Amino acid sequence: MHPAGDRPSTTQETGLRRALTGRQLSMIGLGGAIGTGLFLGSGLAISHAGPATVLAYAACALVAFVLAWALAEMVTVHPEAGSFGAVAQRYLGPLAGFVQRWTYWTIQVIAIGGEVVACGIYLQFWWPQLPLWLPVVVCSAVVLGANAAAVRFFGTVEYWLAMVKVVAIAVFILLGVVLITVGLPRSPATGFGNLTEHGGWLPHGVSGLFLAMVFVLFSYVGTEVVAVTAAESENPARDIPRAARRMVVRLVLFYVLAMAVVLTVVPWTTTAARGGTIEASPFVRVFADAGVPAAATITNFVVITAALSSANTNLYLTTRMLHSLARDRYAPAWTGRVSRAGVPRNALLLSALGLALAATLSATAADSAYIALFGVSVFGALVVWILILVTHWAFRRAGADRDAPARLWGAPYTSGLAALFLCAVLVSTAFIEGLEAAWLAGVPFFALLVVVFLVMRRLRPDCSPPDSRPE
Repeated sequence: MHPAGDRPSTTQETGLRRALTGRQLSMIGLGGAIGTGLFLGSGLAISHAGPATVLAYAACALVAFVLAWALAEMVTVHPEAGSFGAVAQRYLGPLAGFVQRWTYWTIQVIAIGGEVVACGIYLQFWWPQLPLWLPVVVCSAVVLGANAAAVRFFGTVEYWLAMVKVVAIAVFILLGVVLITVGLPRSPATGFGNLTEHGGWLPHGVSGLFLAMVFVLFSYVGTEVVAVTAAESENPARDIPRAARRMVVRLVLFYVLAMAVVLTVVPWTTTAARGGTIEASPFVRVFADAGVPAAATITNFVVITAALSSANTNLYLTTRMLHSLARDRYAPAWTGRVSRAGVPRNALLLSALGLALAATLSATAADSAYIALFGVSVFGALVVWILILVTHWAFRRAGADRDAPARLWGAPYTSGLAALFLCAVLVSTAFIEGLEAAWLAGVPFFALLVVVFLVMRRLRPDCSPPDSRPE
């Protein structure tokens, strides 16, 4: 049984082109999920859990896997623009579709702003005399150009940007294993002492491990990226499940193994205290011990590539979400138009304005306005994930999964447990120092979205699309 009012998102209807290959989808997923945090160390998580941070990464990977597979199941049945936001509208109603898509657009715009500012800061590592705004503008132009071109060109650019950090992580893990076990030219073998010394494996107890999970979970935000590409995939039924599986497996290997190397090579107390500078990166330590010349320079190049890749993918996401909202009359109609190349460039333009705002605030008001944006981002990301899992429950209840080429094992129990975990994390943010802004800014933001939706429905009854919920 398919939902009533089903409006399949064909290329002819939306103007989007099905041009993304399976290998591009896999790299786009990695590009959105792996940012700069892994390369510069996850100081907050490590400071709470110590060596047990690797367990936090493994546990959160299970949640990411459930989410990715639930998404793959839904979007292969409904491979349309708007992805999980459009599916939420079908099974949870117009309000859910409106709130989820506008929330996702907002949090990704904030993320893009942070990434391009990070690119500027890392470029200053080489040219400290540069004013920050100049490299930020240059990096913004690069990602805008990649997104304004045909989607196949975007996929190619993102494939190679993501490939750089994938190769860097793989080399880091291999060199790290050698350093730990037999040693490198400039350093004897470290052994495994750092995992049990300096306070033991779990220096702050189980509570510290749970607090670390709160921070680690955000490392996996971006797992949902592959689902958004469904409307432009050459063969979504085949490629989306395959890309989701490969992406999550690679994320688990990269995050868990890379963090295990970091925590084994460098004492956790040192990593937690150093901060996020290039010189403090564990990657620099391992590359330098391997005799790699200019280790800091190479690491800086990889970090810049990682930031550009993340910004590039996130800009793609915001553009497609806005295009989907316009199709459902929840955004200005002009943002739904596409170019001859099949790119919603008007939606890209509006998303770029948000990028400029987020980047400006992150650079000039880090202690005031931007902390509110950070709060909206944290709160919004968790709510979006929870809504995805609730949508999957409604999707299964409607029996739509019978046509799905990929089905989540153990659902609805696995998806229910993942949703409960996310709810616990969301509640805990209100009591964690540094994350109070999540509730202080997030709740008013969602209240505003609901009010805007209700006002739009009252003032413009035609803004609401036909009911597309299941019969």
